[in-house]
Order: sequence, then C-alpha cells, then structure tokens
Amino acid sequence: MVVYLGLIITLGWYLQRQAAKTVGEYYLANRRIPGWVVSLAFFSTFISTNTYIGQAGESFRYGLSWTWVGLFWAVFCVISWMILGPRMRNQSIRLKSFTVPDYFQLRYQSPLSRSIRILSAFIILFATIWYMTGIAKGIAHLLESVLDVPYAYGAAFMLFFTCFYTVAGGMYGIMWTDAVQGILMFAVAILMLALPFVYVGGYDVLMAKIAYVDHVSKKGTPIGNGLVTFGQLTSFLYIAGIGLSVGMKQISEPKLLIRFYTVKDRKGMKFAMTWTPIFMGVSLVCVMGLGALVHGMVTTEEAAYLVKNTDEVVGFMLKKFDSPLISGICLMGLFAAGMAALASVTLVVGTTLVKDIWNVWKPMPAERIIPRTKLVMLLYCLVVYYFTLFPPAGVVELSAFAGSVYVASFLPTIFGGLYFRWGTDLGAVASMITGILVNIIWRFGVRPNYEALADVHEVFPAFIASFIVYLIASKLTVSRKPDQEHLSVVFGTGEAVAG
Repeated sequence: MVVYLGLIITLGWYLQRQAAKTVGEYYLANRRIPGWVVSLAFFSTFISTNTYIGQAGESFRYGLSWTWVGLFWAVFCVISWMILGPRMRNQSIRLKSFTVPDYFQLRYQSPLSRSIRILSAFIILFATIWYMTGIAKGIAHLLESVLDVPYAYGAAFMLFFTCFYTVAGGMYGIMWTDAVQGILMFAVAILMLALPFVYVGGYDVLMAKIAYVDHVSKKGTPIGNGLVTFGQLTSFLYIAGIGLSVGMKQISEPKLLIRFYTVKDRKGMKFAMTWTPIFMGVSLVCVMGLGALVHGMVTTEEAAYLVKNTDEVVGFMLKKFDSPLISGICLMGLFAAGMAALASVTLVVGTTLVKDIWNVWKPMPAERIIPRTKLVMLLYCLVVYYFTLFPPAGVVELSAFAGSVYVASFLPTIFGGLYFRWGTDLGAVASMITGILVNIIWRFGVRPNYEALADVHEVFPAFIASFIVYLIASKLTVSRKPDQEHLSVVFGTGEAVAG
C-alpha cells in the first residue's frame, strides 16, 4: 500500500509542471496521450470501486445471474468506442472544445446554446454527488472491514488523497496514474476471483457448496439453488435496468467522454477501440459473480448479515481469507479502482464549475482558470465527504442513479450532435430537462410507492422519454439548426471555429 501510494504521489509531482503550463495542458493534456494509456485509463475510470466492491457484493444477494449486468457493460464499451469515440474526438478538435458542456454550446450554436452549456453543467454536478458518494462509501467500508479503520476516516483519506494528486497533475496526472491503476486493477480482478476457490479447496468443492445453500435471501426466504439458477433471486428486468443505466454511462458520462478528447492520433484510437473492451470484459467476468462465490466461504449467520450489507462482502472475504499479503495486494487494486474514478470525476467537476459556469457568468483571465479549478475541486470534495458520512443509498443504487441521470439527460443530445445535422438547441434543452425530471420522479415517486414497478429502473422511462422529446422538438424547430457553414465545420468539411 505504501509503495502504491508513493508511486501515485511521485507521478502527480512529476507531471504537475507540465500540467500547469496552459488550460489546454491542465484540462486535456494537450490532446497527446498515447492510445494504450487512454485505453487503460478508460477501463480503470469506468470500472471503479462501485464495480469491484458494490457490484461484486451485489451478486451475494442475487447470485451468478448478476454477471449478466457485466455483459451489458461490455456491449456498451464496444458501442462507445466504435460509434462515439472517433466522432467525439474529431468534432472536439474542430470546435476547440475543452469540456462536454462547452461541446454542447459550440455544437448547437444559437442564442440558446449558452443556456444548454450551463444546464448541462448543473446536471453534471447533481449526478456527480451520487457517484462520488458511492465510490467513497465503498472504499470506507473496505478499510473498516479489513484494517479496522473507522468509516469516516477511511472516506476522508480516499477523497482528499485523490483530490491532492488530481489538483497537482491535472489531466496529465489523471491519465498516467489511471493507466498504472488499470494494470493493477486487471491483475487484482483475477486474483480476487481465485480466493474463494483457494479457500474451500478447489473448483469442484466450491461449486458444490453454492449449488444449494441453506442461507436466507434478503426477503428472509431460503436461497436453495438460487445462486446458480438464472433469475430466481431477482428479475431480469432489474438486471437489465442496472446493466443499462451503468453500462450506457460509457456513451454519455463526461468523465469517460473526455477521454476521447485526449487521444493523440488515429493509431492510438484504433488501439483503444480494440483493447478497452478486452480489458473490461475479462475484469467483469472475474468480478461480477464474486459475491455469489463468497457464499461458499461463510456461515449461515454471516450470510444473514452480508445479504443485507452487500457493500461489505469483498472486505469480509479478504478478512476471512486472512492473508496480510493478499489483502494488501487487493486493497492496492481496490484503492486504484476508487482513485481512478474519483480523480476523473473531480477534474470534471472542477472544469465544469470554473469553465462552464463561473467563466460563462463572469469571464476571467486565462491565468486564473487553473488556480480556481483547483480550489473548487477541493471545496466540492468537502461536500461529497458530507454526503458520504450520511449516504442516501447503497453503492450500486447510487452509481446506477447517477448513470441513469447521465444517460437520459445527455445521450440523446450527444448522439444527435454527432450524427444529426438537424438537431437543434431546443431539442437539446427539452431533452435534458425531460431526462432529469423523469429520473427524479420515477426514482423517488414511482418505484418506492408502486411495488409492481419497483424493478423497473428509472433509466427505461427516462431515456425513452428524453430521446423522443429530442427527436420531436428538433424536428418541430428544425429552422433553429446551425447554419450550413457551421455544420460543415462540425462534420468535417470546413475550417475550425474558435472555442
């Protein structure tokens, strides 16, 4: 752990001079990150502790059926790199875009486009609170389970250590540390999968143990053969909801989309298109069913506790295995997973608050942008820390809700901007507002109060409504689309415009 933390500090210190030169260097690493680094960084940023702790633990409750969630994610990883990646990179270069909100303003050029930028910035800040809280909560539980570190101390260490090296290194620091963390996470995913098999004495023994268990489900009914029977412990509708809401973040979430901005060249893009789904797919196979395997390691009493506290399953597994060396290696990888995601989101928050809200409201000299970005990142981490002390839900639900907000609010506007010349500013605004409103209403008004709809995740109604509204509003206001000269720049037949 000490070696790992020392390496991260060293990288952040080494890259801080390069990152502090210009806004382009600090925000986007001047668009010159090699493809293999971007690939590992995309993988490590998406597969956070929400996956390694939250999703892995969730399969303790829902069995091996939960691995289907990972299949959805792998599919959307391919879609993200094949359909969005190249166009997002090329359009961001032509428009001189630094952030996702300013991409919206530059793409949907009109008197209303400034409002689109500010609206999307506030949506990012809203969704990010939920996501960052989930990551910090997962790591804090892990430290509490394995090292007996009090929850509040563990959450504080995770948030503020990550904030430190993000502030120091900017996008350079994030991308290169994320690449290192991606390598560690890939190895640790394979290691963690092996632990239950080693603990009980082999593959056949473990599979026999989980084929039929006398443990109880969260509802208090016997699990029996539910761990190995598809859909017995949860509905496929709920699996699909989590799979879509989190998986589709890869084609809608700013911290991932900004990765496309940084790729150095087409060769790097091709490498990332090929290898990112492989890194992600192998890791998901190892992690998503891990909790179900832990049933073979625990007693009936321990299972009764863990089925209600699935965020603690991975930490409990490490403590049960009782190997300081293995626990240290796994903690290193799990820290890497959390830090990779937190660092990227923290920088997105800083750029959003300063470049897309503060600077739009009151323009500032370029030399003040980086210092103010660093300041607001620290302040935002303080806000997240408060929410982590009083989390409103478990890790999986926090991550899934944040993902659903991004998907419904941004995906129609991003996809339309990349592919539809007739997409308009009013279509973008109406779609964003619809997406976030339906998300909130369904999550807090419908699912808790209507049992028949409890498994229908908010991503379904929110995304469908948002996409339909984008299409209809854009078609009805097609006269508001940008002029042909601007569209020729956006789609690659004209000169780049100033950002």
